[in-house]
Amino acid sequence: MIHGIWGRPFIDLEPHLDLSALDAIHEEVCLGLSQVPVAYTGGSHRSMGIMPPSLQESALGDYRSVLSSLTPAERAVFATLADDPIAAREEDVLDFGEERPLTLSRRQQLWLEYRHGVYFPWKVYYEMIPNHYWDEKSSGAGKAFTREARTFFPKTVEFVKRLPFSQIGRSNIMGLSALDYGTVHLDGDPRKKPEADHFITFCPAGNKRLFLWDEAKQEKLFVERRAYWFNDSDYHGVESAPYFRYSIRVDGIFLPEFLHALRQANADPAGGPG
Repeated sequence: MIHGIWGRPFIDLEPHLDLSALDAIHEEVCLGLSQVPVAYTGGSHRSMGIMPPSLQESALGDYRSVLSSLTPAERAVFATLADDPIAAREEDVLDFGEERPLTLSRRQQLWLEYRHGVYFPWKVYYEMIPNHYWDEKSSGAGKAFTREARTFFPKTVEFVKRLPFSQIGRSNIMGLSALDYGTVHLDGDPRKKPEADHFITFCPAGNKRLFLWDEAKQEKLFVERRAYWFNDSDYHGVESAPYFRYSIRVDGIFLPEFLHALRQANADPAGGPG
């Protein structure tokens, strides 16, 4: 089932936010992404155990599966491609990746893709406010927009700063290349998270087709809005399309008055699940 938020599968934020800047932000993001270094993300959802059973085959090459089967010679090659090749010689290759102590370098990601067929769904990943571990994404303590982000994405940064958060812990741009798709996965255990984490996703171009996946019904529910909030403990993915598309996600803690207004506008009188 889709757990949703307050009995709804997702919350449409278009009526609650001023989105008049999104057209200008779209122009800025497209130009800025052509001038800054970007990374890949995804690529290990199957081995992380966060995909629905019926869709695990759609993950294609999973890099943690690849890393666990590297030969000694291949491990040596992998180490030479690290940001710190000398230190990497002493590290376990399984310590590299998402939610791991060490981040995959751009060179390692490309080698895993080119040599071992790893599929990284999001081939444009740019952190405006860096965050290493997922469970720290809502905390703004000690975090700030990078100088590079403020230089190349000033309108986007100002827009994010005006969003109704009491603190922001993470902000990134996530894009998919033409014909790629976002593997269906969830970001948290709904049994352990009765309340959905606070975040806003906005899609300036309005052409990124995120969907929620109902594993029981084997159905997709598309979220076709320019700004939205969903329960990321629900399975979700991105539909393939013959063009590049992206969204910007901002995590933090909502202002109490904003959360109250959303609840008042979207609470389900029946109190049923989404």
